[in-house]
Amino acid sequence: MQYRPMGKEFSITPQTVPHVETKHRRICTPLPHPDSVPTLEKLRHFEPQSMRGMPPIVWDKALDIHIFDKYGNKWLDWSSGVLVTNAGHAAPEICKAMIDQIQSGLIHNYVFPSEERAEAAEAIASVSPDSLKKVFLLSTGSEATECAIKLSRSHGIKVDGRTLASQQAGGMAGQKAWIVNEDPAILNAPFPDGYWTEDVSFDTFLKTIADKGLTGANIAGVIIESYQGVGPDFAPVEYIQKLRAWCDEHNVVLTFDEVQAGFGRTGKFWAFEHYGVTPDIICCGKGISSGMPLSAVIGREEIMDQFPPGSMTSTHTGNPVCCAAAVANIKKLLAEDLTGNAARLGPILHERCKAIQKRHPSVVGNVTCAGLVAGLQIIQPGKKEPNHDLAHRIIELCYQRGLLLFAPVGAWGQTVKICPPLTVTEEALTEACDVLDGAVDDAVAGK
Repeated sequence: MQYRPMGKEFSITPQTVPHVETKHRRICTPLPHPDSVPTLEKLRHFEPQSMRGMPPIVWDKALDIHIFDKYGNKWLDWSSGVLVTNAGHAAPEICKAMIDQIQSGLIHNYVFPSEERAEAAEAIASVSPDSLKKVFLLSTGSEATECAIKLSRSHGIKVDGRTLASQQAGGMAGQKAWIVNEDPAILNAPFPDGYWTEDVSFDTFLKTIADKGLTGANIAGVIIESYQGVGPDFAPVEYIQKLRAWCDEHNVVLTFDEVQAGFGRTGKFWAFEHYGVTPDIICCGKGISSGMPLSAVIGREEIMDQFPPGSMTSTHTGNPVCCAAAVANIKKLLAEDLTGNAARLGPILHERCKAIQKRHPSVVGNVTCAGLVAGLQIIQPGKKEPNHDLAHRIIELCYQRGLLLFAPVGAWGQTVKICPPLTVTEEALTEACDVLDGAVDDAVAGK
């Protein structure tokens, strides 16, 4: 499918919008506020165009489930800062842990040993499957994914000189067009989402390999997102269980990319738990610290220990301040059962999203939800084609009414993605759903 790629600027010309005053939202000025325009213009001058995609709020502070500017406006957050602040923005426990660490006098130590890194690795291992107890700390989800590819390739070469099949390494064709010479050892199989890819049988995976003249004996590893971010789209349970069995049969490393799915987001601590299988490697990040740049690769000992000392490092590996945040974050997630909160509120969110689709079936093509992550895939009226402009307008209206979502996501920017902090209450979730209802109705009506 070839459609216009995602990406569209929000206007930074102040607009008069209706005033809003509720427990969770306050809009009391034009948006964006005129005094914030110089900052927005400065960003547009000094930053690349690619940074212009979000609603034009100059954030002043973010606390728990709310975002504030300097001018009295308050938004209910449905972005979690791109699925990062699972434990809420600036959670007091996490802030205190970071402040204490900064005041300790240690804020960076490369890969020299530290108690902070040891504690973080132990905490992450404690919430991981029993067979996955080796933890390698990094800074970003991309770093974690690259590390998993390196480990999978090395394991494949060691066992039989294999290449690598990647189901989701750069799976969005539109976002890898800049790569002139794609790695011939990386294959992309269709994600069996059941909507854009209607054939959800495991045969689609096997056919992708066979079409390249390969068999399981040639494959080093498979990387798959536990859910595909455009949705969230889950693969059928049977598909994943067959994939796990196929990897076992052929001694292939199976990696689940949990970068945006882990740490309670879907109502399970790890999203792969929905499938009833355990991977060989987990890539995670985002919700690992609820605000600080940290990621991790978690894996089986024989896979993680393939490289000798000094050959797998990163400049900010296990930064002490980030580690302190991660330990406090995990403690808060467990102590307050935020995974359970996502599981309890998920059906409410799903029902509200399905009700929107029922009212507007010609333009809301697909709705998916798991815990506190959901998505409305917006299509052209009566056609199974992405509709970026309508998705963009829905998000713009929400922003003008005190509900903040990030820009439309997906290969074509067609998805209105919903992902509040896991600390959200049912009351706040219901209020946000009411706002979304009105925004979709008005956007569809052309308002």
